[in-house]
Amino acid sequence: MGAPSGSPGASSGGAATSNARLDAQGRRLFTVLGAGDVLVHPAVSEQAKRDATRNGKPGGFDFLPMLEPVAPAIAAADLAICHLEIPLAPAAGPFLGYPQFSAPPQVVDGLKRAGFDACSTASNHTMDQGPQGVTRTLDALDAAGLGHSGSARNAQEAGTPRIYQAAGVSVGHLSYTLNFNGLQRPAGKLWMANLIEPDKILAAAARLRAAGAEIVVLSLHWGTEYQHLPDANQLDWVQPLINSPDIDLILGHHAHVVQPFEQFGDKWVVYGMGNQLARHSDPVNDNREGVMAKITFTETAPKKWKITEAAAIPIWTELTPDIRLVDLAAALADPTLPQARRQVYQGAYTRITGYLNARGAAEDGLKVLSRTG
Repeated sequence: MGAPSGSPGASSGGAATSNARLDAQGRRLFTVLGAGDVLVHPAVSEQAKRDATRNGKPGGFDFLPMLEPVAPAIAAADLAICHLEIPLAPAAGPFLGYPQFSAPPQVVDGLKRAGFDACSTASNHTMDQGPQGVTRTLDALDAAGLGHSGSARNAQEAGTPRIYQAAGVSVGHLSYTLNFNGLQRPAGKLWMANLIEPDKILAAAARLRAAGAEIVVLSLHWGTEYQHLPDANQLDWVQPLINSPDIDLILGHHAHVVQPFEQFGDKWVVYGMGNQLARHSDPVNDNREGVMAKITFTETAPKKWKITEAAAIPIWTELTPDIRLVDLAAALADPTLPQARRQVYQGAYTRITGYLNARGAAEDGLKVLSRTG
């Protein structure tokens, strides 16, 4: 797992290279896990309050119990990246949902305890609470020991390459969004949140590589909400970005439904992972389904890496009696799972697999984790 340092935009720590996992040829392996939207609707906050009370912290918020069922998969990655879609409120609130979110700051503690190392923060909701919301969010991430990319408190922070050290590997991270829901960044402070502009993304990726990033991960908040297939913008942007020698992997968010994985040469694009943690006012199968992307890199020469396996971990949001994430493969492997629930989970697993493979990922070797792993 990566560990942030005290300097803005960089991190250090992680396991020593001598402890790295090796393939059959003795080459180092490294895994990146990406997760979908963390969207703290009022029902999610209320669940966190109930869980805090159960855990002896009345009046507080505890987000870990909702995430805990998928925590083993998160913690197993060398670098786990979440997508914090919403800004955080002051400790006393107010806590607001759609259309302009303001979430309990304790959510970042839950994300950290679940095993995440960093979060992308550029989304259509980044500016929901103005510059103060951006600052509060990044301050809270820093306090929790979570790295971040996509928004900034000052120009120096915005211009500092975000590089994580994990398992002895330097990983650069970028995060951009397609819009801010009509809100504007402050005049003269466009650096406060990153908007998708391919030329600027390519330049930033080149700076990351020049600063020593061995792997570069690009998080994009893009696509059309509730649409499973990539839209025209995604298809226009994807080729110049993933074909850059300075970008190795694209992790997509925003649609709140699962979108395909697609291979480009030896690189992969994850168009959309659906929701990681959410509870929409109209909870339907589409917005209760998600995936975590588990991407394995192999070192082919000193500090040179390529993706050798792309895997998807299908997840589901259980709503009753409590909001809880479900690792579908693990749940379906449980012989004691009640039949009625098995049918629900199998249906979700089958639908998710179909969405993931809609652009030929199965033929290119995408591994959808099953009940046998």
